[in-house]
Amino acid sequence: MNQQYLLAIDAGTGSIRAVLFDTSGRQIDCVQEEWEHHEDPRWPGSMDFDWTFNWNLASSCIKRLIEKTKIDNKDIAGISTTCMREGIVLYNKEGKEIWACANVDGRSVDEVAELIRQNPALEKVLYSESGQTYALGALPRLLWIKNKLPHIYEETTVLGMFNDWLIHKLTGVLAVEPSNGSTTGIFDLKKRSWNPEIAKQCGLRDDIFPPVQECGTKAGYVTESAAAETGLAAGTPVIVGGGDCQLGCIGVGAVNPGDATIFGGSFWQYEYNTESGQTDPECRVRVNCHAVPNLWQFEALAFKPGLVMRWYRDAFCQQEKELAKQSGDDHDPYNLMNKEAEKIPAGCYGMMCTFSDVMNFIQWKHAAPSFLNFELDAEKFNRYTFYRAILENAALVTKGHMELVQASTGKAPSHVVFAGGASKCPLWCQILADVLNLEVRVPVVKEATALGAAILAGYGVGIYKDIASAAKECVKWDKVYTPNAENHAVYQKMYPIWREVYKAQLELCDRKLTKNMWIAPGIS
Repeated sequence: MNQQYLLAIDAGTGSIRAVLFDTSGRQIDCVQEEWEHHEDPRWPGSMDFDWTFNWNLASSCIKRLIEKTKIDNKDIAGISTTCMREGIVLYNKEGKEIWACANVDGRSVDEVAELIRQNPALEKVLYSESGQTYALGALPRLLWIKNKLPHIYEETTVLGMFNDWLIHKLTGVLAVEPSNGSTTGIFDLKKRSWNPEIAKQCGLRDDIFPPVQECGTKAGYVTESAAAETGLAAGTPVIVGGGDCQLGCIGVGAVNPGDATIFGGSFWQYEYNTESGQTDPECRVRVNCHAVPNLWQFEALAFKPGLVMRWYRDAFCQQEKELAKQSGDDHDPYNLMNKEAEKIPAGCYGMMCTFSDVMNFIQWKHAAPSFLNFELDAEKFNRYTFYRAILENAALVTKGHMELVQASTGKAPSHVVFAGGASKCPLWCQILADVLNLEVRVPVVKEATALGAAILAGYGVGIYKDIASAAKECVKWDKVYTPNAENHAVYQKMYPIWREVYKAQLELCDRKLTKNMWIAPGIS
């Protein structure tokens, strides 16, 4: 029998990837193309998704991956898809795309204000049912289309998500799955299915919701036309995937109640698995369906830690960038920056910074980016001190998120898994362990989302008997970080001060003396 493979197609915020795995979870190869989501100049804050150009990129990645690995396309046993969440695609009655926006599209400010003005209590009522607020969901965007593009609104027959869009392109089947579908804010969390009444309560149509297929089930088969475009074999099974964070959790083995995962990338997500679809009484934290049936997740988001790192590197660390090129140190200036930042003591001599705040889903805003409490002492407060403060800030936000979820659920994890690009930084891993006072486990596969999709593909075609055992088989651990008691004591003293400082910084924004780093649509 020939070697069998599993194909994951991952539509991220910044790129599309085709990733090939063997059935043991080992990554064989990956082909990736960056893509961009452009703002329509007519609509500030918009983030359009070009489905024609982007499908061509996706097809090219798949075809080039097959050519690069020289595998027989018939040896791909199954395919699954994953994507950035919140992005939506609208289709007409012929099943053709007619409108789409990417995940943090922010054009619907007026519509959020309209919804709040019409019924100030409605958002909390809908949150209790769906686990979502207006901040990232589809409701304000659909209302925007109704108000600004009525011809598109009338022509719309079906609403879908990006991972389902990929399946539709491959198989012709159009359906939605719970992990990403629940991020629309139009789902009954506990039933893991649409609740059209939510749309009706917002003055929207209730007849555009496709069937729901559970994650890991068979969606269909690659069509002849899709095979011609992608180089896949017609008839290859395509398995229902899920949202990027939920599949990332599968890819790091977080598939049981009480498991906790931190994904560190451009944004940071703290995910905590629960056995019920209960929500937070104070609407502070998001709740989604997991991609594992009969499992849900509390989710707290930290805005832009990875992007802050990139900004700081490009703005202040040109010397490290040049040295990395000259030394061949993986051409990664972060390695040099980390070596110097390790010499800075925990707490950065009392300096701290404000970027992302602890999440408050119902009133979500962040203060102006700031560095505070440093002295004019170049030896202590150099660019590596400021750099370490950024690392510590992300860990402090994560501590706040863990406490937030614990306040809502009454439970806390015994350890956490740390994955994503940030987990490649040993210093950041150690700071996280020290701040949380928990063991931090880092998997071998840092970019776990595609592995999660591959596991679902293997489960859906019968290679694995269940998702949990497949994750246990495929996930391998790279390193485990244990907390340093002395450093933890420093951070325990620092954390409440940081919370008070951040509150004061938010007040400056509320007084319009400084500018919020980010603020949810419709929030003043």
